[in-house]
Amino acid sequence: MALKCGIVGLPNVGKSTLFNCLSNAKAQSANFPFCTIEPNVGVITVPDNRLTELEKLVHPERVVPTTIEIVDIAGLVKGAHKGEGLGNQFLANIRETDAIIHVLRCFDDDNIVHVDGSVDPIRDKEVIDFELQLKDLETVENKINSLRRAVKSGDKELVKQFNFCEKIKVALEAGQSARTVHPEGEAEESVMKTLQLLTAKPVLYLCNVDEASVKTGNEYTKKVQAIADAEGAEMLIIGTKIEADITELDTYDERQMFLDELGLEEAGVNRLIRSAYKLLNLQTYFTAGVKEVRAWTVPVGATAPQAAGVIHTDFEKGFIRAEVMSYNDFITLGSEAAAKEAGKLRVEGKTYVVADGDIMHFRFNV
Repeated sequence: MALKCGIVGLPNVGKSTLFNCLSNAKAQSANFPFCTIEPNVGVITVPDNRLTELEKLVHPERVVPTTIEIVDIAGLVKGAHKGEGLGNQFLANIRETDAIIHVLRCFDDDNIVHVDGSVDPIRDKEVIDFELQLKDLETVENKINSLRRAVKSGDKELVKQFNFCEKIKVALEAGQSARTVHPEGEAEESVMKTLQLLTAKPVLYLCNVDEASVKTGNEYTKKVQAIADAEGAEMLIIGTKIEADITELDTYDERQMFLDELGLEEAGVNRLIRSAYKLLNLQTYFTAGVKEVRAWTVPVGATAPQAAGVIHTDFEKGFIRAEVMSYNDFITLGSEAAAKEAGKLRVEGKTYVVADGDIMHFRFNV
């Protein structure tokens, strides 16, 4: 699925360093603003220990994990909504993403310049929020103007869209993001989707810290956590410098020893990738056979035919039924045959809603 998370933030907060840690693609990382001018796109493997356990039982010829796309976008500055800096390009690039990873600098280092001269993650967050909100306000006002004449016809659906746009406008003018305004009904959902508002995208705040703060955070991260809690958003603490050091190590054992020395259970980027996957409202189902054990990505709430369509469109068109067992049942019982004998292999139809971790086989006719 071509869903993307965009990494955003002010210049010099660690966006490109983070991207380098996430992807095999190498974005330029330098101690000056705008070192990332073109958006870099990386295809990121989603860590999932369930694949390892399935491999142990099935012994397939190959194992294929699922992936998501991460986009590293040029740093934004004040006035971006007016085209300042690389503003127009930034806003166009972020509009094409489905969710936002907002990197905030939460460390002191005199050797790394800050565009505003001091470290203040809350101020930095507000700068980007303000620029995105102003751009969204422009978009909403244009929509309101286009609907103003149309609503005179008395069309109830258009009236609902107009009123909803007015509601979004009020929120934006109050300094709130569009994601705080929840659409109700088909008309409101339709106009929200059409507007493609920047501040309607789900957001994850990522606090970039020094080594001393990577486990417990610091005063900066506490302030960010309070704001994230108030917004109902996720927050993660990661030290991009540490993550960069980890990527330089050659073997798994070396990386694990490094993490053990820091008192960390796993690399921060693994937590970030899983959080980004969740942020995109995605889940995983598996196919498991001797040829291949594979993880497949579907949106939360996808039906069995939609899940089949991820493999091939013909599977969805000609869907007959799905044979389903849960990951936990498969691991506990040890094989598909044992699951079937225990009554844990179910036959599901077109209305079945896929659960995370389902192991599925599809029957279809084209």
